[in-house]
Amino acid sequence: MVSEQKKDPSVWDGFKAFLMRGNVVDLAVAVVIGAAFTNIVNSVVKGVINPLVGAFGTKDLNQYSSCLKDPCRFDEATGTATSGIPIMWGTVLSATLTFLITAAVVYFLMVLPMSKYLAKQAARQKAKESTQEVIEVSELEVLKEIRDALVAQRGSGHNEQ
Repeated sequence: MVSEQKKDPSVWDGFKAFLMRGNVVDLAVAVVIGAAFTNIVNSVVKGVINPLVGAFGTKDLNQYSSCLKDPCRFDEATGTATSGIPIMWGTVLSATLTFLITAAVVYFLMVLPMSKYLAKQAARQKAKESTQEVIEVSELEVLKEIRDALVAQRGSGHNEQ
């Protein structure tokens, strides 16, 4: 007497199946590309945008701050506050600019072209489906005509006998 027991998949089999799904690979590629892209955007903001904004003042954008509790003094070597409570609004503005630039680049170079492409694909698919529907309707009409002709021929044949 042989009893067949259904073997549950092992954890290893489940893990392998998870890794072999396309979504995991796509996600890994997206993370790597995103990290590299973040470095580029940060470099542009720190190397170009911050100095341009700082040109309106006397220092780099990251150095702008206000003092919540006077006197605010900074250690030149480390850049940390030695006294007072500084509010570093320049770094917040820099991070906000980085975010806006990143969002704009992602939208205009990735999201917008992809949505236009997908809209064109959907329009092509819809046109293809409507053409297929017209062909099916035409075939149906032809088949109905053949049926009617056969019925008429059979009807006329019975009358002659």
